[in-house]
Amino acid sequence: MEIGISAFAETTPDARTGEVLSHAQRLREVVEEIELADQVGLDVYGLGEHHRPDYAASAPAVALAAAASRTSRIRLSSAVTVLSSDDPVRVFQQFATLDGLSDGRAEVLAGRGSFIESFPLFGYDLDDYEELFTEKLDLLLTIQRDPAHVTWPGGRHRAAVDGLGVYPLPVQQPLPVWIGVGGSPQSVVRAGTLGLPLAVAIIGGEPAQFRPLVDLYREAARRAGHDPATLPVATHSHGFVAETSQRAVDVHFEPYRHAMDVIGRERGWRPFSRTGYEAARSRRGALLVGSAQEVAEKVLLQREQLGIDRFMLHLSAGTIPHRDVMRAVELLGTEVAPIVRAEAGPTVPSHPVALPGVPGPAVTTT
Repeated sequence: MEIGISAFAETTPDARTGEVLSHAQRLREVVEEIELADQVGLDVYGLGEHHRPDYAASAPAVALAAAASRTSRIRLSSAVTVLSSDDPVRVFQQFATLDGLSDGRAEVLAGRGSFIESFPLFGYDLDDYEELFTEKLDLLLTIQRDPAHVTWPGGRHRAAVDGLGVYPLPVQQPLPVWIGVGGSPQSVVRAGTLGLPLAVAIIGGEPAQFRPLVDLYREAARRAGHDPATLPVATHSHGFVAETSQRAVDVHFEPYRHAMDVIGRERGWRPFSRTGYEAARSRRGALLVGSAQEVAEKVLLQREQLGIDRFMLHLSAGTIPHRDVMRAVELLGTEVAPIVRAEAGPTVPSHPVALPGVPGPAVTTT
């Protein structure tokens, strides 16, 4: 089983001091976190794409490339690439470049994202939300199959590509493409039908509630002629690990509450409470905050409930001092991962294989 980290390179105000890091400083810290994650034996680091002032990583492939020369084995992924508002040719070129710099460790985790700022920024209409993703995913997968000879008929939002090459060619053949989802049945059916690895964001409720979605994904894959046993499933959950449970809570709660309240005000949520936090920290809740033993037990519970092949701990939601994040990375690699691997078995790299017969522009989702 693979164990890794996802992050958004947050630059929200420190909940205790009010200090706001510069985007430049936060990006440098991210590279240090990736370097340490590699040193302590973690399997993957995913960096999310956002286009707003409280996040620094609007171009994850660039930040990941900075880490590529300072690491040797950790896989480097987006988490997610907001494909709807990007150009699939450029996405492929950026991650193929990252793949070359890292000697075959790049991945694209494509999704629609949890924020909408990129749509007006790049001149897209939110009314085309679903159509944009469907069309652009099809072009990305067409490039993935044979980047040196791309022929694609075009769509409503993108001109055709007639027998052209997309360079540089990646080290991995094919360049891995995952689909990231938040809980939409249509999205998991799409991923299964296309035979693409699935990453599920579980940031609320109970992870066990996502079992029907994972089952739906695997059934869609089976019906489309893919072997579900060959398709990796990952989950991503918020959390934090420290030497003791109390230390983890002391460091994590206030930054997390602040971050949830900022997002909550934008979306009409109730203020985040300590009662809700402790409920989410409970054994069956979605928040993994505690000692290494506690976090490992909850990772293993998700594996039992959902049959996952990869788990990514989101560090951090809210601005946490860099030294504390670095310690959490260290504990995740040196204490959590060994417990999980001893129970779940050794890591089996989840590198997707070539998938023949991917459907054309009109991707069926029902």
